[in-house]
Amino acid sequence: MGCAKRSKKSSSSSELDDLSVKILKALKEEKDPLGCGDIAKKINENVRRVMGKLRSLKNKGLVEQPVKGKYVISEAGKKMV
Repeated sequence: MGCAKRSKKSSSSSELDDLSVKILKALKEEKDPLGCGDIAKKINENVRRVMGKLRSLKNKGLVEQPVKGKYVISEAGKKMV
């Protein structure tokens, strides 16, 4: 018998950790794009952790980067929070 296939579809809110949720909520509250440092200050978190998490959120399509170094929440991200 073969191995069972597992789907790696992501993007349910239960799969988001606390830091991801905080970042998405912070971006949702803002009209203008924010940089990593701005987000880190807003949620009282280490900027390096925010940078790494933003990379992951961007890969999942939950945030967008309209300008280098600045982020906004995507429509998919808005649905998550």
